[in-house]
Amino acid sequence: MTEIESFIHRLPKAELHLHLEGTILPATLVELSARHDAAPLSLAAAEKIYQFTDFSGFMDAFRAITRLLSGPEDYEIAAWRMMQRLAEQGVVHAEVYVSVGVIYHWREHAEGVVEPIFAAVERARMRAERELGISVYWIFDAVRHFSVPEAERVFRKAAEMRAKYPSIIGIGLGGDERRAGSEPFRAVFAEARAAGLRLTNHAGETTGPEAIWAALSIGTERVGHALSAIEDEALMRELRERWIPLELNPTSNVRTFGCASFRAHPLRKYFDAGLLVTLNSDDPAFFGSDLANEYLLAATEQGFTREELRRLAANSFAASFLPENEKAHWLARIESIE
Repeated sequence: MTEIESFIHRLPKAELHLHLEGTILPATLVELSARHDAAPLSLAAAEKIYQFTDFSGFMDAFRAITRLLSGPEDYEIAAWRMMQRLAEQGVVHAEVYVSVGVIYHWREHAEGVVEPIFAAVERARMRAERELGISVYWIFDAVRHFSVPEAERVFRKAAEMRAKYPSIIGIGLGGDERRAGSEPFRAVFAEARAAGLRLTNHAGETTGPEAIWAALSIGTERVGHALSAIEDEALMRELRERWIPLELNPTSNVRTFGCASFRAHPLRKYFDAGLLVTLNSDDPAFFGSDLANEYLLAATEQGFTREELRRLAANSFAASFLPENEKAHWLARIESIE
């Protein structure tokens, strides 16, 4: 391990844009398939699922992984493995998307499935808190291009279950922006906010800055990707003045062909412009880069210094949904790292 890698590992970090299903490695998929399939997946067959040539292909692959998860035990294993890998990278807090919208859309009798699945990932969360010292919040993610009523179903389930599971911190709106924007979800976002849920939204990943403006207009608190914000100076000023957190995912954007290279990603320009930027891995099993590697690439590809990496780590807690006293604890810890 190099000196900079050691420093990155020692830095307490939060990851704020991470999809549970996108952390499942092909080898784990093979293991899960062997548990319940009459004709289990081979490793070669599993690895083929993760191959894609454009953003639409990635979404198809992601959906395929979700449909191969058989039940609560599969989700518990996947969640525990994810948390182990987070702890290995020096991640101490994560706010993780669970694709409840996909579960509802593709499963028969899904109403009776979501709660057992969530109870399973909760068991993994509590075990990770106890054994690994890592905290996790859950974000129920809807798929914008399915329909508004389907998103409403996801958000209402989050509000309903939050009374029992306070770790359900918010809702997310993912999916294909090219097929559905943010405006149709204004009312369901307002309903979720009234229920005490925090509001996140994928915007400007495959669309222009107008999509980010629309996300802000419906009350989005934290914007995922925001790749196209760099195209609009007024939007850049708005994001800076309102201190809107951005969940940036450089390698994800490269691998889904939204950006030519890590070096070309606007991360550095956003950071230098004073925006509240955070680094995240999105779907590390698909993109081959975890959070620690994103920090390393920020250093090697965009020249981030140790002190700038420290600021990125601090941003990750400032942008989190943690209580203020917990944010202060981790910010002090970050400052103490040599």
